[in-house]
Amino acid sequence: MHRRRRRGAASLRKPDIFNTDQGSQFTSEAFTSLLKANGIAISMDGKGCWRDNVFVERLWKSIKYEEVYLRAYDSVSHAKQSIGKYLTFYNTRRPHSSLARMTPDQVYFKPLPLPKAA
Repeated sequence: MHRRRRRGAASLRKPDIFNTDQGSQFTSEAFTSLLKANGIAISMDGKGCWRDNVFVERLWKSIKYEEVYLRAYDSVSHAKQSIGKYLTFYNTRRPHSSLARMTPDQVYFKPLPLPKAA
């Protein structure tokens, strides 16, 4: 199992930068030396800066409670497909209270007001 896991990780694309918080698991010599040995830059949020990840954490909470915990995926490819469908729903059809009940796509693709002619 360990050999298979290592081979799978080796086939992934190497990131240029790895961003984490300053938790002990991410600041350990074992972890940081692995990144450095592979030429991966390390970026750490300030200690205790929960604000840096609040939007991503909210997204992950929605994905977990509205999709992942409600399904029994048959495979990784099935999970990727189903989560992809959920993200499409999340962005195009699910209204958000923080966006005045609009979807992210409605907010993002909303035409900008034209400047008034002089």
